[in-house]
Amino acid sequence: MTLTRAQQLIEALHLQPHPEGGWYRETFRSGAVSTPVDGRPPRSALTTIYFMLEAHQHSRWHRVLSDEVWVFLEGVPLALWTCDANLRTAPAHVRLGAVDVHGTRPQHVVPAGQWQAARPIVSHATGDYTLVACTVAPGFDFADFSFMAGDGDEAVAMRHHWPDLASLI
Repeated sequence: MTLTRAQQLIEALHLQPHPEGGWYRETFRSGAVSTPVDGRPPRSALTTIYFMLEAHQHSRWHRVLSDEVWVFLEGVPLALWTCDANLRTAPAHVRLGAVDVHGTRPQHVVPAGQWQAARPIVSHATGDYTLVACTVAPGFDFADFSFMAGDGDEAVAMRHHWPDLASLI
């Protein structure tokens, strides 16, 4: 049996299911400690993960209380959606992937506290996954991570103002 490239990556990189969707594995957690200025307890200075979404998967709307750098590694381009913490402005997206004339770029920073969601940009002629690396500083801690609650005010606003993005809740 021949494995798909996505299956090969899951196996070779020892990826595990991620709570927001897709697959991941932490690859680095700094031994250095940083104390966030917003009153959170000390965190590792920096963390890095592999994160992969298959064609049928998406990263649910969520936010992280630290800056997060997304870097494209391989596969199809990724639509990375972001919106301010209070949903005052329309969500915007960047195409994360190999540089092209359509504005696709290999790296994007999501500022601390912004809502974010992602899904692969798949067509019939392209692949079936996207692999990225995500670096968080101060380092990632699940205490600093929250999903958009399906029954919360943010989800109500998303469904009302941007119904085409509500499937990412």
